[in-house]
Amino acid sequence: MSRFDRYLLSQLLMLFGFFSLVLVAVYWVNRAVSLFDQLIGDGQTALVFLELTALSLPNVIRMVVPVAAFAASAYVTNRLSTESELVVMQATGFSAFRLARPVLAFGLIVAAMMAVLVHVLVPASRVTLDARQAAIAENVTARFLRAGEFQFPADGVSFYIREITELGELRDIFLSDGRSSTSRTSYTARRALLARSDSGPKLVLFEGMAQTLTLDEQRLAVTRFENFTYDLGAILSPSALGIRDEASLTTPALLRAGAAEQALTGQSRALLLYEGHNRLAQPFLATVAALIGFSALMVGAFSRFGLWKQLLGGSVGLVVVQMVANSAETLGVRDERLWPLVWAAPLVGAALTLFLLWLSQRPHGLFRRRGAA
Repeated sequence: MSRFDRYLLSQLLMLFGFFSLVLVAVYWVNRAVSLFDQLIGDGQTALVFLELTALSLPNVIRMVVPVAAFAASAYVTNRLSTESELVVMQATGFSAFRLARPVLAFGLIVAAMMAVLVHVLVPASRVTLDARQAAIAENVTARFLRAGEFQFPADGVSFYIREITELGELRDIFLSDGRSSTSRTSYTARRALLARSDSGPKLVLFEGMAQTLTLDEQRLAVTRFENFTYDLGAILSPSALGIRDEASLTTPALLRAGAAEQALTGQSRALLLYEGHNRLAQPFLATVAALIGFSALMVGAFSRFGLWKQLLGGSVGLVVVQMVANSAETLGVRDERLWPLVWAAPLVGAALTLFLLWLSQRPHGLFRRRGAA
């Protein structure tokens, strides 16, 4: 690697670290605010909040790495062009493809970082995060059991307890379940107990009444009971019921996508296969993002007014690549035979990079018709 390559690579890595830090901070703060309201509202401590936000950090870094790579390559290229360093190197005979060599090396380094994230750090953090969220969700006493207050554990569900005895018995219960679009049921009971089961916590009601209102017919049905069991597990998060997110599985497990993995996640084989192969292709999106940021700014002559047109074009190119990735995901998760679509976005990005570098070599490129400003 020549001295110029080492110089450009060091600039790219330094700016990549800066943009990564800024973007991670922005994403992390947004995530932390919503998580803080949720956890503090559920009676959790600040230590639990810090633990969960720390566990979500690897996934946040995974999302911002391609954007940070694009921003770093575009910023460095714009600065070198403004300071005429790229002009000097091109005058010595360096072509656009030759100048892209350190950017490619930078993109491959970022891809290696992304590979560690998507294959190791993110799944490991999601396993721990799911376990902690399941433990919090199963702690029904901390979430729901507050005497004299109306609680709303899920959309359409209201819960009220007048008194909780020292023995843990609940007195004078009111529970309204309006999650169904066709009916609404209200339960009242003199007393109740909590019981644990394999499918989640149960609320056992004694000496009560269930009133079911059919919304279409406006008909009320009243049922009195001596005891009745209400499944609280149905309103808890899936992780509390033993269902894992596919992001917490290892890459070999996703590529296997057998009956055990489908039962564990509750997802189809097509989705698991696509997620597994997407982990193999995703690191190269960071490489493509870095190359697009560089090649887009190479299309055009030196200008004292900057390269804002090229920067805008590069941003549009990055958006197009992301749109291809989203469209491929929409199709790929429907049919297990379409998993090769995970490579559509990296290939489109690579083709766009080659086209832009080729265009920058032409004497009358896209932005050269006016010459230097």
